[in-house]
Amino acid sequence: MRKYALLLGIFAMLFGCEMPIPQSPVTFPKLLSDGMVLQRDQPVQIWGKGTPGEKVRVSLAGAIGSTKVAEDSTWKVQLPPLPSGGPFQLQVNVQTIHDVYVGDVWLAGGQSNMEWALKSGVIGREAEFANPDFPQIRFFKVAKDYSATEKADVSGGSWKIANAENLPDFSAVAWFFAKKNHLEKNVPVGIIESNWGGTPAEGWTEAQVLAEIEERSFTEEAKDVIENRSKWKEILAENEKKREMRDLLVRRPDSLMAAEVAALGYTESGWKSIQLPASNPLEHIAWVRKKFNLPSNSPATLTLSRLEQMAFVYVNGVQVHYKDWGAAMPTLEIPGELLKAGQNVLTIRAINTWDNRPVVGSAGEMYVTQNGRKISLEGNWSYSNSVVEPQLPKVEYHNWRPGFMFNAMIAPLTNYSIKGVIWYQGESNAGRAEEYRELFGTMIQNWRSRWKMEFLPFLYVQLANFMERKEVQPDSKWALLREAQTRILELPKTGMATIIDIGEEKDIHPRNKKDVGERLWLQARKVAFEEQILASGPFVKEIKREGDKLLVSFFDVGEGLKLAFGEEVLGFYVEDAEGQFESVQGVISEKDQITLTIPEGITPVSVRYAWADNPQVNLINSIQLPAMPFRKSF
Repeated sequence: MRKYALLLGIFAMLFGCEMPIPQSPVTFPKLLSDGMVLQRDQPVQIWGKGTPGEKVRVSLAGAIGSTKVAEDSTWKVQLPPLPSGGPFQLQVNVQTIHDVYVGDVWLAGGQSNMEWALKSGVIGREAEFANPDFPQIRFFKVAKDYSATEKADVSGGSWKIANAENLPDFSAVAWFFAKKNHLEKNVPVGIIESNWGGTPAEGWTEAQVLAEIEERSFTEEAKDVIENRSKWKEILAENEKKREMRDLLVRRPDSLMAAEVAALGYTESGWKSIQLPASNPLEHIAWVRKKFNLPSNSPATLTLSRLEQMAFVYVNGVQVHYKDWGAAMPTLEIPGELLKAGQNVLTIRAINTWDNRPVVGSAGEMYVTQNGRKISLEGNWSYSNSVVEPQLPKVEYHNWRPGFMFNAMIAPLTNYSIKGVIWYQGESNAGRAEEYRELFGTMIQNWRSRWKMEFLPFLYVQLANFMERKEVQPDSKWALLREAQTRILELPKTGMATIIDIGEEKDIHPRNKKDVGERLWLQARKVAFEEQILASGPFVKEIKREGDKLLVSFFDVGEGLKLAFGEEVLGFYVEDAEGQFESVQGVISEKDQITLTIPEGITPVSVRYAWADNPQVNLINSIQLPAMPFRKSF
């Protein structure tokens, strides 16, 4: 008993007194900064750099840890799991990180559909902007970067609170997801956005891992990256210089020169004559001018709905609009004092940094309206891509190469505990579906390994419907890619949000991001939070033949199969032994079953559903989720 009392006394002396705070300064990675959200109920990693041998003491919400700075100047302290809450202060030696919350943290990765900002024409954005203040939802936008070697920190980014100023720039998909998480779980939510438009999955996967996959399109390139890192460092440095020059040329036209070129009296010496919109796309920094006559100098509106990607718009020498990448082009109100009775001139400086091929205008959507009268802007324009400004330097998309974005935008994040990943990507891998199942699965396992979480929840979006609608399209590259995405569900702790019903024929970026984010949230509830809920649309179970009928049964129907519209099930067709395909319509015959009538003269061997780039579909379950595309033999 006396021995036990003595031990208690020693503990009281050790922990009941204030320990001296180390004075040595330290540095933090950019993620560890004011306003951050840390993952609840998981060990908390705090790390950085300091002076070798110096002590580091970390405290947060009553949890305390300490270590010494290693010889390589790095340090890391692991704190025990914490419940949700805040705001707290993270104290490291004499330095303080303020306004820290503990809740759920997600990495939002992929390409442009995940990057797409709420402000960029997203359906329902006005309702979100009307109620923008959610101080416990924070976003960290990782700066776009790439590297031939792994980086210890991201090149830029800071935590932003959801408010009227910041909300428009948040990823729309991630916002709708985060809002659901926050409201339904009543916890703070942090989103780490690490995404880049137009990028393939191999750029987000460690090159060493890709090099071990035999006979794929990326294998030899991955080996080259690993074996020749010095060469690639030089290539990237030179490419970065070209990018900096390009961006200077793109973003900052000389104001005096622009005013001169856009003026009505400018002499178009050396310019070409082209027809717009027929002559699209253009090249480099494209200057185009169109003279038009007005009956008066009354106010007018300018309709020019398509400008890709960025554009400076001038009327009679005065800039009236700047259209940024991803932003919708509004109808412009042109005040009367800028206009003249008689001849006027519209001048546009258009740039497309994606492929140096800008687009100006589309048929039927190029006109000025004054006093109810439309004046067409289609037809003859003057055009220059070299007289006014130099051509853009050629910048290569090296970020696409195996591992380059992983090195700069993923590897620096892996000490930071997260709840899981939400992912929207695949468009840039369409056409390589045969390798995507292996590639995407490898990427998921690679990330899980680097985060040291064997079952890190990974929730992703299947490709939406897109492009021209065709009734029968057995060789659809998008359908094949969707099939590869479906097969990823074989991996544990994965979930897929199907959006085959909300895409757009002429736009690879569907503006309905709310349903995408909320369908991902359903997957999160089931996969990450292990709720026993219906989170997916109907998934094919089996197909049986009975006479001239095919009976197709489904899982995940809820209270039963339904039709979103119409009276017959759309989107099915059958294949015979000769590889001929024919569209068939069906009816809901049971709660979980569709009956298809076999056309005369056809001996079917397989059934396909929603198997096209942009299929017309209407089969849903009782919670309005669409049936998953499939092909199945029987």
